[in-house]
Amino acid sequence: MTRANEVLSVSELAQRVPAGDERFLLGIAGPPGAGKSTLAQRLRDELVEAGRPAVVAPMDGYHLRNQVLLARNAMARKGEPDTFDAAGFVTDLRLLRETPVGSPVPWPLFDRATDEPTDGGVIVRDERIVVVEGNYLLLTDAEAPGWAGVRGLLDACWYLDAPRPVLTERLLHRHTAGGRTPEQASQKVTGSDLRNADLIAASRHRADLVLTAAGRGYRLN
Repeated sequence: MTRANEVLSVSELAQRVPAGDERFLLGIAGPPGAGKSTLAQRLRDELVEAGRPAVVAPMDGYHLRNQVLLARNAMARKGEPDTFDAAGFVTDLRLLRETPVGSPVPWPLFDRATDEPTDGGVIVRDERIVVVEGNYLLLTDAEAPGWAGVRGLLDACWYLDAPRPVLTERLLHRHTAGGRTPEQASQKVTGSDLRNADLIAASRHRADLVLTAAGRGYRLN
């Protein structure tokens, strides 16, 4: 039995994902910069190594295209809940639930080089475990319209947390690496990203498990 503040290895986390014949959708939610993509990929690799076919299906592929955001004067807010195709995301989650294992389900990815989504970036077919990672998996419509349908389509959802200074440092690095000046990066982090983090933090209590990175493992909160 695990206890609060106990550190779990990725292998131990993988053992918490039930085995079965039906497809299992595991969500990993949390603020931007918390390390969700890293955890999702490590978990996927651990499951595959254990002979349990798994795939990562990120939420980022449902960013609205830049031309749409420009038309809505929303480019500066890119990454906030209403700058995603929430309805499309919910529809495709439901498709993952309803499509038999072995039949293909295309899933979009996000290309950071072009700053745009790519349709059908990954095809989910034989994988019984789908790790769905994204910021807004636990939100209600009262918090952000359009997202309430997500939680009910996930078999379980974990929340990955990180201290505010860690989020800030990682996000500043992400934005400067993406071509923003330090001043532009700072404006994006303080004016948008950290506000998103506060919104997401309010949904943390709905998670089945709350984790924080601790070395190569994850601390159970």
